[in-house]
Amino acid sequence: MPAASRLGQQLEELLTELNSAHTPYALIGGLALSPHGIIRGTADIDLLVDADAGDQMDTTLRKLGYHCQHRGADAGNYLRNDQRVDLIYAHRPIARRLLSGASERTTPFGALRVVSAEGLIGLKLQALVNDPRRTQDLEDIRGLLRVNRGALDMVEVAEPQDQTPAIFTGYVPAAVAPTPPDDPFQALDELMAVLEALCPKWPERAPLTDTAGMRL
Repeated sequence: MPAASRLGQQLEELLTELNSAHTPYALIGGLALSPHGIIRGTADIDLLVDADAGDQMDTTLRKLGYHCQHRGADAGNYLRNDQRVDLIYAHRPIARRLLSGASERTTPFGALRVVSAEGLIGLKLQALVNDPRRTQDLEDIRGLLRVNRGALDMVEVAEPQDQTPAIFTGYVPAAVAPTPPDDPFQALDELMAVLEALCPKWPERAPLTDTAGMRL
């Protein structure tokens, strides 16, 4: 069962607290790709939260045993051994609209609010503008455009880029890196269980046709 994985348990535990406290949040980052049909490995939980709920989030995460590594005006990082939660604080109207417009999905881990595909692309575009070295964001954007082509509101995608100043300054790296897992293969299995549970339809892979060209 997906929730039996450590990442699944971490997500379920966090959602239980956030939903019971009615904390305004939306899943963003790598895990948010799965509900939109993109599978990418990540061990972090990234959340967009209302800036006014920053103290409430800090209390909740500390209650769950996380330690604050950084908390600024735009972002916060929390660690619990090898488990990490990154927060982006929504201050401006457009960021708060992305937050309020997040869709709620039923998952094995509980009710989960996920930012729209358009919002996710916009946030990743903004992060890429803030730091061009974030090439993974560009790959994520390409994947979201490819999988959701024809269903995206491109006006909404472009809107975050029209804001001055930016929605946020970007993800702030934690001062202390998470402790590496004891068994990376087990960690990968647990991650894939969570991604599969969040993905509405597992992406199909095209069959290999030119196997002769793959000889070692």
